[in-house]
Amino acid sequence: MKTEYIRIRTTPRRFNKLKLLAEQREKSMTQLIEDWIDSLPNPERDNSSSTPLTG
Repeated sequence: MKTEYIRIRTTPRRFNKLKLLAEQREKSMTQLIEDWIDSLPNPERDNSSSTPLTG
């Protein structure tokens, strides 16, 4: 499976909040973010969209 990378900037407070939550749930920060993304509704494909959806 090909892996894509996301790099984000956030405040130390948010970073620590995510880190602590990951530790409490015995997951990685990546797993928490992936779980959140998976919980989002699938966007409807629009023919006028210039950005193709993949995956």
